[in-house]
Amino acid sequence: MPNNPEITVGQLSERSGVAVSALRFYESKGLIRSRRTAGNQRRFSRDTLRRIAFIRVSQRVGIPLKVIQDALSALPGERTPTREDWARLSARWQGELDDRIKQLERLRHGLTECIACGCLSLDRCALSNPDDVAAARGPGSRLMVAPRDGCAPSC
Repeated sequence: MPNNPEITVGQLSERSGVAVSALRFYESKGLIRSRRTAGNQRRFSRDTLRRIAFIRVSQRVGIPLKVIQDALSALPGERTPTREDWARLSARWQGELDDRIKQLERLRHGLTECIACGCLSLDRCALSNPDDVAAARGPGSRLMVAPRDGCAPSC
């Protein structure tokens, strides 16, 4: 195996820690590629392990698979991606991740306020009624119905 530039789907699964079914899914979505042998068996290049590691880390931080697919399609197909290639891809997401962190911090702060208010002040509740968007829908209990316009359901 050390001299073979390709590995089987089972070897890829074992070395990456990703189930064979997930590898097939990744391949169906264009995240990884294989070639077929004369016996119709999948063979993956060794750099697929790096791609899988990138996919898993990206998923762990909440990057959608479509965005990951778009990023991976920008990688060179004729050579193993370098550290610089990976850095360039992940740099695209820095701003998005910073925004997501800020949103989570606001949510954490809003959750504390929401629990403290006991939802007795729905016009001010940052989670159930951010910026009092329910007021535009008219008087009465509007938060008990299915949420619209990004409103969270009532606590």
